[in-house]
Amino acid sequence: MDVFRIEGPVRLSGRVAVNGSKNAALPIMAAAILAEGRSSLAGVPRLSDVRVFGDLLQTLGCRVERDADGRLEIDATVIDNPVGDYEIVRKMRASVCILGPLLARYGRAEVSMPGGCAIGDRPINLHVRGLQELGATIHLKNGYVIAEAPDGLRGASIFLGGSFGSTVLGTANIMMAATLAKGRTVIESAACEPEISDLANCLNEMGARISGIGSPRLAIEGVPRLHPVRYEVIPDRIEAGTFMVAAAITRGELKLVNCRLDDMMAVVDKLRSVGVAVEPDESGCTVAGAEHIRPTDVTTQPYPGFPTDLQAQLMALLALAEGNSVVIEKIFPDRFMHVAELNRMAADLRKEGPAVIVAGVKNLVAAPVMASDLRASAALVLAGMAAEGTTIINRVYHIDRGYERIEERLNPLGAKIYREDTPAP
Repeated sequence: MDVFRIEGPVRLSGRVAVNGSKNAALPIMAAAILAEGRSSLAGVPRLSDVRVFGDLLQTLGCRVERDADGRLEIDATVIDNPVGDYEIVRKMRASVCILGPLLARYGRAEVSMPGGCAIGDRPINLHVRGLQELGATIHLKNGYVIAEAPDGLRGASIFLGGSFGSTVLGTANIMMAATLAKGRTVIESAACEPEISDLANCLNEMGARISGIGSPRLAIEGVPRLHPVRYEVIPDRIEAGTFMVAAAITRGELKLVNCRLDDMMAVVDKLRSVGVAVEPDESGCTVAGAEHIRPTDVTTQPYPGFPTDLQAQLMALLALAEGNSVVIEKIFPDRFMHVAELNRMAADLRKEGPAVIVAGVKNLVAAPVMASDLRASAALVLAGMAAEGTTIINRVYHIDRGYERIEERLNPLGAKIYREDTPAP
């Protein structure tokens, strides 16, 4: 099992390109199910989550491969096994995105209840309710969601608001299913994330008729069929935000290429408020850290608010602020497994319900730590680059789910991150 050995402190400097968005790519890969033929996707990052999702599509009958230019080719001409098997789906929550497309195209789907990061309860009740509103019959058997609509789906007005805001994957699932439903579907309280807009734009290029893109009210006019597509996935705003914090926490300066600041206004605003300089340019932006980080309060919210997927990374930065900060998690209130690990590195963090009180310290100190989920592992890498000494991060397979060979991209900028293989216990 791989571990990271990180020597610090370092100061990053240079140019880094932001890869395509994982959170946009996975639903778009699922959308390929909706059209017979071969779709070609550019900008899909080479991540373990993408490989797993490709494996899932192949178990359905699709052919998935990379061409010589790095484009991901998905041939969904034949799908002869509309079943999302437990052994694959349990590895990644986004696997549930095949439910809507399979049901819309074939009138039946069986998908195991999904797995993913250990960041708290994330039920799929809104997915199920939305598909039922579209006319599907759904029941649970042996851990599988079995959905049937032998006479096809029909348009409906659907409200997708939940206890912690709109559901991103639920919006994706219902929107994909509705593209082939008879009549008009309106989704109220739809997720507004850029990744949902990217999916909608891709579906429209496949022949769908979706309006209201980027708003909480989506209208979908059903069409008889969709066609394959050539499409490029948007840049990953979470990866971009992670690199921004990397520049800040190491007091360095990075030029980010292929970075869409319009998708990151809450992040940019928060970084500027603590003293980090973010200057836009024609290809992205330049981010420069400050010698003194100011404390702040931040609350995670659905887009366009501060993203939950950058909460852990920002907390690592605020651990070095000159004063006390408060981080409130309103999307996944249990998403604080990184707190104990950062405290092992001499941070001063105290969890109080869905909030963490961050008392800034002058220095972080290297320690052996354990990655618990994708974004927590990114926070530990950031902390390791700022800490004094050698940090060992176990379970780095988590970070490979969302960051493509992060050590090979940061080391030319001044990082000292070494991937090492250790025997399994």
